[in-house]
Amino acid sequence: MSETFNNLEGEKQQRILNAALQEFAEHGFDQASTNRIVKKAGIGKGMLFYYFKNKQELYRYLVKYSLDVTINRYIKKINEEERDFIERFKHASKMKMQAFADHPHVFYFMGALLLSDKDQLPKELHDEILKLQTLGNSILYEDIDYSFFRTDIDVDKAFKLIRWSMEGYQNELLNKLKGKPFTSVDMEPYWEEFDEYLEILKTSFYK
Repeated sequence: MSETFNNLEGEKQQRILNAALQEFAEHGFDQASTNRIVKKAGIGKGMLFYYFKNKQELYRYLVKYSLDVTINRYIKKINEEERDFIERFKHASKMKMQAFADHPHVFYFMGALLLSDKDQLPKELHDEILKLQTLGNSILYEDIDYSFFRTDIDVDKAFKLIRWSMEGYQNELLNKLKGKPFTSVDMEPYWEEFDEYLEILKTSFYK
């Protein structure tokens, strides 16, 4: 049935996707309501079940769709040629924020999915999520030039502290901007502030 959905006119398709992604992100699979989805999407319930035979099929489609967006609009855009870990993570953060600005419902859904009990997912989707996490980690952490780091610190612990700091800033920024259309936000002051924090991290952990 999802082939028929894939051929649907773009604006209507996105409306259904956004409504479904938001519903599952906010309520989880068990408590998600197809009635609320069709109401938010502005379509009849029969139409939703014309495209997807049941809630499980819709959810599986959303997982695959979100994985595809995350990989192609974020993970694959990270600059792997940058061997300075902080600079690579800085670039990754900007790519993530841009992807979030373009696809906020996907990233809220993915956040909820990664925190949920994934045992309810079919094995192939569970495996796809593990592949995504493995791919993300390899792109972020492989082929790093360790010579940037001070020799008197535990580099693995430094990696974690740097990552926690950057992710913490991103989360704080997302909370500040929640409810605001990203297209109307001047991100430059936030990136300047972000760069200031990165310089502190470099001073702390680099030679």
